[in-house]
Amino acid sequence: MANKGPAYGMSRDVQSKIEKKYDDELEDRLVEWIVAQCGAAVGRPERGRLGFQVWLKNGIVLSRLVNSLYPDGSKPVKIPDAPPTMVFKQMEQIAQFLKAAEDYGVVKTDIFQTVDLFEAKDMAAVQRTLMALGSLAVTKNDGHYHGDPNWFMKKAQEHKREFTESQLKEGKNIIGLQMGTNKGASQAGMSYGRPRQIIS
Repeated sequence: MANKGPAYGMSRDVQSKIEKKYDDELEDRLVEWIVAQCGAAVGRPERGRLGFQVWLKNGIVLSRLVNSLYPDGSKPVKIPDAPPTMVFKQMEQIAQFLKAAEDYGVVKTDIFQTVDLFEAKDMAAVQRTLMALGSLAVTKNDGHYHGDPNWFMKKAQEHKREFTESQLKEGKNIIGLQMGTNKGASQAGMSYGRPRQIIS
């Protein structure tokens, strides 16, 4: 990993805008959920963006989180006995979490890039991914979610309707108001002034 100097000009403006998107209250809620989901063994981070980043950086906490959403025997991420210390191993662990989160159902657009977490480039994106994962876990309601269900929004689910043939035929006879109607519409009696006089 290359050493990075301070950002100037437009780069600094862009980075400060990204950092302003980080939500401290959301961080508290996510920490509560991760501890409830994985158990107290994962510990707690220091408050703030940097503490949250350091806590998740090696990928072990994230891997335990996504594994806890699956039944025993089908855990998607292999967790090493000792936390990885080499940079590429830590990044690989984060990449495994991202793959497992996508397989769980998190949309690609909600998933952060490895460098967003590892180099703390966009911690708000990390929060969005964890929010999407929590929302899916609450929506699935398969017994693997632990914590307060009100912490996350439930995703909309399909509400399929079945109609009989007679109901479908009946619907063809009704003209919806948004389609308009021509009942009583006529141009009879309308005048637009005198006709044009053509003199030859």
